[in-house]
Amino acid sequence: MARHRHPSPSRIPRYLAIGTVAALTAAIGLTHAGSGPRAGRNPMKTAAVTALPSPSVTASAQGDAQAELAADVETAVREAAAGAEGNAAVAVLDLSTDASASAGTTDADDHEFDTASIVKVDILAALLLQAADDGRALTAQERQWATVMIEHSDNAAANALWNAIGGGPGLAKANIRLGLTETVPGDGAYWGLTQTTPEDQLRLLRAVFGEDSVLSGDARAYLRGLLGSIAADQDWGVSAAADDPKSAHLKNGWLARSGTGLWVTNSIGRVEVAGHPLLLAVLCDGQTSQETGMALVEDLAVAASRPFADAAVAGADE
Repeated sequence: MARHRHPSPSRIPRYLAIGTVAALTAAIGLTHAGSGPRAGRNPMKTAAVTALPSPSVTASAQGDAQAELAADVETAVREAAAGAEGNAAVAVLDLSTDASASAGTTDADDHEFDTASIVKVDILAALLLQAADDGRALTAQERQWATVMIEHSDNAAANALWNAIGGGPGLAKANIRLGLTETVPGDGAYWGLTQTTPEDQLRLLRAVFGEDSVLSGDARAYLRGLLGSIAADQDWGVSAAADDPKSAHLKNGWLARSGTGLWVTNSIGRVEVAGHPLLLAVLCDGQTSQETGMALVEDLAVAASRPFADAAVAGADE
């Protein structure tokens, strides 16, 4: 399977349904705090004076830009899933503008996805919160487990840290503080069967890569360092959308369900696109093979990020 390909618009399939950015904002608690990527055309200048737009005009322009971005994302990603099996959903946030959008297959509406190994980011965030509460640093053993769990997706290390945080109840307590509202921890030892949504994964990513976070600056830097050092055999997924895939910070997850033999393939992370930092969460299930799922994840990541890149370029030209 060719990885990190950037399909041309003519071959990107489309059948994903997308809500407006306003609907996404209400659903996941992300607010648009600044100008959209295409805002900035005002103030309007005359020969003698500069006329500043009224707040209502500015808000209207921002709303138009957000709606246009949402429509562009719908158009871009719908073809990326045409003919694909199972469910697929995507959520994107531009950290520099707070512009955001999400899309999902019809069957993915209100659908919760098994996390597989992307939950390992959540597990480590929970451990870091608990350590901070106890006023201590991670032990050498915890750091060793954290490194191989994130960089190599080691399951034995994940088992150890899942137990260290108190399993599902410990994760649930941490997620309240992290702002996750749509994530249900797996039962017992089954951390990989934690269920989530792309919107909740954006909340987690924002806690790691944003500045307003319950995680300390040192904890965020530690997580970012591990997510930026993924082993070569783990390097697929949202990094396909990056201008420089090697600069991406990500965690992937994949799992074959024993009952059906169908695959879960997920990827979350931060990428740079047209000079803008994007947070991306792409979740898929019901895939006929691991490689089919991986290819779909990459196609969706590229498709969903393209309108943000176009908006960034258009904004730079204005």
